[in-house]
Amino acid sequence: MIETFTLELPDSGSGPISLSCRACGPRDAPRLVLLHGFPEGAFVWDALMQRLAPRWRCIAPNLRGYECSSAPAAVQAYRARHLMADIAGLTQATGEGPLEALVAHDWGGAVAWNLAAQQPALMRRLVILNSPHPGTFLRELQLNPAQREASAYMNFLCRPDAERLLAENDYARLWPFFARQGQAPAWLDEAQRQRYRELWGQGLQGPLNYYRASPMRPPTAEDPGAMALSFAPEFVTVNLPTQLIWGLDDVALLPGLLDGLERFVPRLQLHRIPGAGHWIVHEQPALVHDLIELFLSTSVA
Repeated sequence: MIETFTLELPDSGSGPISLSCRACGPRDAPRLVLLHGFPEGAFVWDALMQRLAPRWRCIAPNLRGYECSSAPAAVQAYRARHLMADIAGLTQATGEGPLEALVAHDWGGAVAWNLAAQQPALMRRLVILNSPHPGTFLRELQLNPAQREASAYMNFLCRPDAERLLAENDYARLWPFFARQGQAPAWLDEAQRQRYRELWGQGLQGPLNYYRASPMRPPTAEDPGAMALSFAPEFVTVNLPTQLIWGLDDVALLPGLLDGLERFVPRLQLHRIPGAGHWIVHEQPALVHDLIELFLSTSVA
């Protein structure tokens, strides 16, 4: 049974924020928080949460800008420090002590990588699905032309008219984000499409502001993007037990992003999944559940 609630958070510097959340599982069980990416919402975790719920309290917020969560208009309200403050606030408001795990995909993973590096006391372990670590993502954007080309869509999403263009003709430019080899995937049936329409109909400005607020994107003639970035490795090092589940057929995030991860994530458990792509949560739900369940069931040294 999925519950819904709204969590009011204190002002982190961009104004008060409320997060609309979905949850299930015993209220006194160890907590898992699950973070979605673009262009999705908290509902994408429903099936996984219900499978995990007998043992864990699962909470999936709609990130700021999505669904009924607060959607500040200012681009700077979507900088990393504000996104991390939202999840830190949610963690502190929903129970005592650290999360059993933070589970995240895509943009949710970008938030989770940074939160795990900078505030590790909030969680006991980290689970990431097809979301690049900032250390290897920066390297690949700076040095690998193939990754820059694969990430070029990010600059389209930064355009001031992106909301209008994406919404045209029943979101004709958004559905291809989910396509595999030019075909709509089997999991994206009409009922699922309607859930996405309802989500996107509540606004695309907030979701697109994640891309506008981040310099981690390919350079253009007007904007150096990732080429102007640098940070010390220790700033993004995650020392928590970390499970990374990676669909190798991801056309936007290439396998080179997995090279050298041990430098940044010394306690890494990496699962390369052939035949799965970026949307592995939908494509192989049983495998994702089984891998996460096994990881959560192992003791933390």
